[in-house]
Amino acid sequence: MLYKESQVLDPLPHKHKMEKLAITHFLFCTFFLLLALNSYIATSQEVDDEREFDYGERSKKGPARWGELHREWSLCKNGSMQSPIDLLDERVEVVSHLRRLQRSYSPSNATLTNRGHDMMLKWDGGAGYIEINGTKYVLKQCHWHSPSEHTINGQRFALEAHMLHESSDGKISVIGILYKIGRPDSFLSSMMDHLAAITDTREAVTAAGIVNPKNIKIGSRKYYRYLGSLTVPPCTENVVWTMVKKVRTVSQEQVKLLRVAVHDDAETNARPLQPINRRPVLLYRPSESKED
Repeated sequence: MLYKESQVLDPLPHKHKMEKLAITHFLFCTFFLLLALNSYIATSQEVDDEREFDYGERSKKGPARWGELHREWSLCKNGSMQSPIDLLDERVEVVSHLRRLQRSYSPSNATLTNRGHDMMLKWDGGAGYIEINGTKYVLKQCHWHSPSEHTINGQRFALEAHMLHESSDGKISVIGILYKIGRPDSFLSSMMDHLAAITDTREAVTAAGIVNPKNIKIGSRKYYRYLGSLTVPPCTENVVWTMVKKVRTVSQEQVKLLRVAVHDDAETNARPLQPINRRPVLLYRPSESKED
């Protein structure tokens, strides 16, 4: 092996150079690792701290100000694909080429958490998955908004459930279910004791035991599909939304308990409608289906 004369006579400069290159390489790798980590966190997490924001129309922390409270929340103000939206018949394209919603859920241990702005049911390690365009999204949690955030032809409903899923690379998909006042919802009926316990004790978290997400009924093969965002800060975009077309029923007492349990003294926790900005909104209807 040949060596340059300077390396043979004085190895220290070469050593220092190699150390400098090693440090530079370490810093370079660390920077991109942190960048990727920050991108993953921003993509996958909703804000849980109840003190961070609220839903007051004139509040300094209300929806109109979310995008100004933190730099990383700027999409709440400047984003072009924000949620929720009005699912208006005139702008919806009816299609039959999408697949039926594939839900491969399984029972898993869960906890019910008072996040200050909503009640969240979180499954430890996930509770099965849905598959969209070949990507598997693991079910992480479910929470509720009242009144509904999405509307259909301008009509707002009493309640909206969000089943939030996440892929292995941090992408998000949400199934939304709308409810009108009527018969009690069977799944919420099974959770009433846990909700009441949090309401009575003002505890933030309670064990819900083994919860089967299959018990969250959908009842329709038809659904709306569009690209939107989280409806709470940081309002992350490119969320795949699946809004079930059929409107289910919930009792007034169930809606009230979901709000009372939160302890935030607010009457609602629904973000106002956002501009569609020419986004395509699809309505999947199986070619042989005549159901609503």
